[in-house]
Amino acid sequence: MRHLEFDGRYAEAILSGRKRATVRLGRRPNLEPGDEVLLHSGGYAIGKAVIERVESKTVGELTDEDAFRDGFSSREELIRALKSHYKHVDDDSIAHVIVFRLVEKFDKPVMSSDYAYEGNLPVEIAEKALKHLDLSEEDRELLELFLQAGSLRKAAHRLGGMNKRYLIRDALRRAYKELKRRGIMGPKL
Repeated sequence: MRHLEFDGRYAEAILSGRKRATVRLGRRPNLEPGDEVLLHSGGYAIGKAVIERVESKTVGELTDEDAFRDGFSSREELIRALKSHYKHVDDDSIAHVIVFRLVEKFDKPVMSSDYAYEGNLPVEIAEKALKHLDLSEEDRELLELFLQAGSLRKAAHRLGGMNKRYLIRDALRRAYKELKRRGIMGPKL
């Protein structure tokens, strides 16, 4: 499933249906009509949507209608928002209007970092993996460190810094995939 990430200030507009599109600058997003996407806002997965269309144009060609769909009151307000998100915005900048339809609101937002595990807590995954799986020595050490440290952040620091978080996340993903394959754990979302 693909992902669309938004600043936290847009969560309410998305969930209320006021925001039914997003304008992104730069490279065309790898999205097509009919694609289902997970919507993230402010670090949380808040719901699912289906892409209705992706239209490319320049910033100069954006309309009030594009702005309304994106939850803004005018084209000018949309452009001010784009300038707050991107370093360089002018009339010739390439914009992609992604129109989506909200199909599911999550009753309880899930931290985006946990969504990789389909709503299962990383601590539960690590505990079950250590108990039920024949892990590689490296994965066993990473998961044990994670549990001993009490958080991904603290474990990463013990490994040498925040840039080492991926090692623990990768071990958790491998463990969850195997736990799911064996029927020990499954999606909670």
